[in-house]
Amino acid sequence: MKESALTAPRRTTRPVRVGAVQVGGGAPISVQSMTNTDTRQVDATVAQIQALAEAGADMVRLSCPDSASALAVGAIRQQVTVPLIADIHFDYRLAVLALQQGIDGLRINPGNIGSRQRVAEVVQAARERHVPIRIGVNAGSLEKDLLARYGEPCAEAMVDSALHHIRILEDLDYPEIKVSLKASQVGMTVAAYRLLAQQVAYPLHLGITEAGGLLSGTVKSSIGLGLLLADGLGDTLRVSLSADPVQEVRVGFAILKALGLRNRGVNIVSCPTCARQSLPVIEVVARLEERLAHIREPVRVSVMGCVVNGPGEARESMVGLVGGEGGNLLYRHGAPVGKVSDAEALERLVAEVEQAAAALRAEAVTTGQAAG
Repeated sequence: MKESALTAPRRTTRPVRVGAVQVGGGAPISVQSMTNTDTRQVDATVAQIQALAEAGADMVRLSCPDSASALAVGAIRQQVTVPLIADIHFDYRLAVLALQQGIDGLRINPGNIGSRQRVAEVVQAARERHVPIRIGVNAGSLEKDLLARYGEPCAEAMVDSALHHIRILEDLDYPEIKVSLKASQVGMTVAAYRLLAQQVAYPLHLGITEAGGLLSGTVKSSIGLGLLLADGLGDTLRVSLSADPVQEVRVGFAILKALGLRNRGVNIVSCPTCARQSLPVIEVVARLEERLAHIREPVRVSVMGCVVNGPGEARESMVGLVGGEGGNLLYRHGAPVGKVSDAEALERLVAEVEQAAAALRAEAVTTGQAAG
């Protein structure tokens, strides 16, 4: 089934590298999250980073609020392979310390990091390994002079803040820059990114900050990020949720998959159910999502409750299951292969998807193409 293009051509941006991951310059849009463990607790933080990496996170950010946290970066770095970014506020010396411990990227909030000289010291420490610096503007922590000028947080004030700090890094001859302009209001965030994109070519880190819980945060992030991605804007993203960080990664990939920008993992097509259903769709899909969360290969699976739309969706899927009065019909690569009872539906679907994913993995090894 052919899909119409939903997005404008990607904006051309200057590439930077966060560890082994390229951001910008036409690279796939990367998905990241942030740990919520105490960074000083190395074992717990490593475990969460590994869970995020298993979920597909291309990079992970750590909060370093004190010197003990920044020092812990070294031990954490030795135990994980995913690129790590240090989130620094207020004390520029923590950024220098994290760099000394092998961090792959920095996020600094220009509203609270301090003077130009302090930024210069961070740049000096970052220059040796070309570690990129994300200028992370947040509507909730804009500089006092900008708030006095504009009266309140707004898109224009956020862009002015970003441009001011971009100029500082440019004056220091350090173009290893990413930029984010985050607000909890979707409209302000979208307006700020659109305005900045007209003025600079640095890669953009997208996000709606303080978006809320799993449901409300997913909705707000999907709308805001979806609008920007449809404009061709964005090189990396984080979905900010008051939830398990693994959910941030899953939602991020779901947004990209819906727009045809990444194809990692299982894409489940399922009906909302009605009186016609002959299969417990809601139960099967909920358990299927849990069982298949580890799969990276792009497998389309349809789980449909009746024969109205079921056969059509199944014909377009690698694996499909359609409920019917005479039993549930299992499809493989668009063709029916036999009937399956409700009791065995979940296990048969999992087995079929695992088999399809294994075939795609083998094909990827042969062609040298990894799952997106």
